[in-house]
Amino acid sequence: MTPLEGLAVAGAGLVAGAMNTAVGSGTLVTFPVLLAVGYPPVLANVSNGIGLLPGSITGAFGYRRELAGQRTRVVRLAATTAVGAIAGAVLLLVLPSDAFEAIVPVLVLLAVLLVLVQPWIARRLAERRDRPEHGGPWLLTGIFLTGTYGGYFGASQGVIALALMGITLQEDLQRLNATKNVLTATAYLVSGVVFVLVAEVAWLAVVLLAAGATIGGPLGARYGRRLPPALLRGLIVLVGLVAVVQLAID
Repeated sequence: MTPLEGLAVAGAGLVAGAMNTAVGSGTLVTFPVLLAVGYPPVLANVSNGIGLLPGSITGAFGYRRELAGQRTRVVRLAATTAVGAIAGAVLLLVLPSDAFEAIVPVLVLLAVLLVLVQPWIARRLAERRDRPEHGGPWLLTGIFLTGTYGGYFGASQGVIALALMGITLQEDLQRLNATKNVLTATAYLVSGVVFVLVAEVAWLAVVLLAAGATIGGPLGARYGRRLPPALLRGLIVLVGLVAVVQLAID
């Protein structure tokens, strides 16, 4: 990796750390950059999840005020996410790499679609007043599957989790966003432990991503709501589509 490529990876980590905290989908920035500097898809995915973990932790800390009073909910959903993330990480490691390379373009396109429809989902959720207090088994099932997805790949796992909680819980969306940050951090942490123990990791990429994401996480918590949503969403979609093209070419 050249110094310029290293700077690009660290910069992508910073942007992704801020994006994950504010809206999610930071992987749609970092994953294509790792591919562009020469990492194969599975190695890029494994290293990406570990590298973005510090940003998710600092982002969750930045939202600590919104987490007040949610301990029981956060613990229950984080435990469910952890179990799902283990399953996702195991799937990534036991399935052939060809399977991952085949399905990732579909997952990226799904993530791009979720980013596009997220404003509509948010508006619809804000209009609902009949959501249950605890979410019930449907929420736990959805969070488990989201954790599995996060352990396997992870792009837009935060968008999915936020949508699920918004549909099933009667709660302010900013407080749910704070919970989403904890769940994303949990998925990265648990799958990261699995990967460190049994998979190959590109540690230089991890360090560079972590350095950027650690700074980006608090920035996302502080300034994320002030960014022009259309501009940020357009950037995410553009990067996602570039990633799909690059994967198709490779």
